[in-house]
Amino acid sequence: MGGFKNFILRGNVVDMAVGIVVGAAFGTVVTAFVKDLLTPFIAAIVKQPNFSGIAFTINGSKFMIGEFVNALISFLLIAAAVYFGIVMPINKLLVKVQKPAAPTLRPCPECLSDIPIAAKRCSHCTSPVPAGA
Repeated sequence: MGGFKNFILRGNVVDMAVGIVVGAAFGTVVTAFVKDLLTPFIAAIVKQPNFSGIAFTINGSKFMIGEFVNALISFLLIAAAVYFGIVMPINKLLVKVQKPAAPTLRPCPECLSDIPIAAKRCSHCTSPVPAGA
């Protein structure tokens, strides 16, 4: 039981559990946003709020493509809301916060292969190179 206790109390499991709960709650918020705000807005523009009645028949088989169209529109709206509302702002924030990494490699003056900055000899052509140049 001690191993199980250590497993449960590790940060990774707790972080994952919190992420799943927050993700589920966020999914509910985004779904409500799309269903209650974006879909009626599109319906006002297109003048058809529900596509579920769209169907066609081939050899007596009825294909209800309207439900698929509704699901596809809902998916696209949710994906766009998540991308423009969360992914883009977080990416912009990360670009501002992250510092560029210091270079660790430089070109060898003889063979132009990448070598460590502090190297005194090229590992590819074995020619001596000035350190840190």
